[in-house]
Amino acid sequence: MATYTPKNILITGAAGFIASHVANRLIRNYPDYKIVVLDKLDYCSNLKNLLPSKSSPNFKFVKGDIGSADLVNFLLITESIDTIMHFAAQTHVDNSFGNSFEFTKNNIYGTHVLLEACKVTGQIRRFIHVSTDEVYGETDEDAVVGNHEASQLLPTNPYSATKAGAEMLVMAYGRSYGLPVITTRGNNVYGPNQFPEKLIPKFILLAMQGKPLPIHGDGSNVRSYLYCEDVAEAFEVILHKGEVGHVYNIGTKKERRVIDVAKDICRLFSMDPEKSIKFVENRPFNDQRYFLDDQKLTILGWSEQTTWDEGLRKTMEWYINNPDWWGDVSGALLPHPRMLMMPGGIERHFDGSEEGKSASYVSNNTRMLVPPSKSIGSPRKHSLKFLIYGRTGWLGGLLGKICEKQGISFEYGRGRLEDRSSLLADIQNVKPTHVFNAAGVTGRPNVDWCESHKTETIRANVAGTLTLADVCREHGLLMMNFATGCIFEYDAAHPEGSGIGFKEEDKPNFIGSFYSKTKAMVEELLKEYDNVCTLRVRMPISSDLSNPRNFITKISRYNKVVNIPNSMTILDELLPISVEMAKRNLRGIWNFTNPGVVSHNEILEMYKQYIDPNFKWANFTLEEQAKVIVAPRSNNELDASKLKKEFPELLSIKESLIKYVFEPNKKN
Repeated sequence: MATYTPKNILITGAAGFIASHVANRLIRNYPDYKIVVLDKLDYCSNLKNLLPSKSSPNFKFVKGDIGSADLVNFLLITESIDTIMHFAAQTHVDNSFGNSFEFTKNNIYGTHVLLEACKVTGQIRRFIHVSTDEVYGETDEDAVVGNHEASQLLPTNPYSATKAGAEMLVMAYGRSYGLPVITTRGNNVYGPNQFPEKLIPKFILLAMQGKPLPIHGDGSNVRSYLYCEDVAEAFEVILHKGEVGHVYNIGTKKERRVIDVAKDICRLFSMDPEKSIKFVENRPFNDQRYFLDDQKLTILGWSEQTTWDEGLRKTMEWYINNPDWWGDVSGALLPHPRMLMMPGGIERHFDGSEEGKSASYVSNNTRMLVPPSKSIGSPRKHSLKFLIYGRTGWLGGLLGKICEKQGISFEYGRGRLEDRSSLLADIQNVKPTHVFNAAGVTGRPNVDWCESHKTETIRANVAGTLTLADVCREHGLLMMNFATGCIFEYDAAHPEGSGIGFKEEDKPNFIGSFYSKTKAMVEELLKEYDNVCTLRVRMPISSDLSNPRNFITKISRYNKVVNIPNSMTILDELLPISVEMAKRNLRGIWNFTNPGVVSHNEILEMYKQYIDPNFKWANFTLEEQAKVIVAPRSNNELDASKLKKEFPELLSIKESLIKYVFEPNKKN
């Protein structure tokens, strides 16, 4: 069996979990090999993972994206790279269901860039492509023989589909251009340094906090787990002994149900599984089992060394000793995490500091190639940075105050929503992690204005919002979009007083005002953008009773009011929730109101009780109201159960009114 000896190895994604263990092992065991690490430092990367190699003379780190053809070609030539071990990829299945285009961009396009650079330079002697067992799809529950390397590829989720697609490119470049490729397909890996969106570190960190362990579905799904050091050794063997053109499974025949993994972790922490395990909604599709035949790799001389109990104990001890390795990972510990893959994300340095990402930087003048930062020496307390549109508006102003209170860095956008170039300039200058859109036209002084200013309304509410969403998507940014629930009206299926509210998936049925038409139109179009979180606000109320936009302020100044129960939004309670939703990277449409309804008269009764005992008002009918307004008004109840499920502490509308509005303003 011929043995391959590399000289200069490029390892992509080596600030991540598996690749960092491989890089550290090779740097330690082979001082004559030069190891160049290329990593863009995404949310699941951490330069501290490479601390064991930091001072090694045969190690160099370059911050950059494999999708940059110029950078990849530059590195291959200037570093005389003869071997590539390609680990860089987006790997979390939950993320792939919500942000599948990022997976295509990273996993397929990034691989293609690397392959093309190898073809152009013509100097690569080994290209090891790291794939996954998930490309085989689901294994039959009663199968006694695992998938072998020649088994059909039947991926079942966006993540595994992109990995299978990347494999096809690798195979094509091997056959068409003679590129010396080797592909690996591995089982699940666990151990120190792993980002806690994955099952085992997530369960360990939750157990450390005394919190319940969430299991998708019924926990019967079966997985095979390999300890990280065993996997690093497997790559060491494949690098030196693997045959060009071949595929190697890296697996174990020791399978475990997810619920058994949870029970083992409960046992390590002396927790009662009956009380500590909770079952949550399953993924859109969750393969029941992956099972590999690893005979081909064992023939090369590799075998699993670490027992499950030993590996789990080592992993637990590492997380207990390094609880802050990843900083704030509360979003990753959710049952269904959605960690956004974005250029303005978190960048974790060797010293443990975190900062917002800046542009890629490469230099030949230093061995440790880390980009300069304006915040070095005084790292920010928070890694978040919000770009807010709607500075002069009510919601935009309140959002800024919330950010100041929470210590979140933010800036207001200077560009106009319909001007794409100015939005691009804002994002380039601010480098945000999230964008909030609280801009738009509601009318001056009310929505009747929109009836005679239709083109201006379209420009702001439709064209502007879509342009901002598109620019954000282009830059991998989540856009929190404040929309309206005034796109429904009571109907036969949702009668007034029934308690049956309109759900997020219901089709708008109110077209009485041009304002509502534009809002319904843009909401429908935004469904095509998977980077948008749409928040349906209704009749907003705040504790500032002097603000003329406050619904209570409005109706307390009217001569007459209608008396219809409606869903409403208490901003003092819900705007901080919108910030938390951004932190959790929630997306889709949300009815952004307090649960339940309250009528005009009920609000004014509270106003009289708490604010002005001498206050009086009169009612009139909808028919009478129609005579003094230009456009009809929306009246409805929105079903807020989705929001309540995500935030169980959310108060009902009447409770929230008393706590946040009337009690603070109570007159003795």
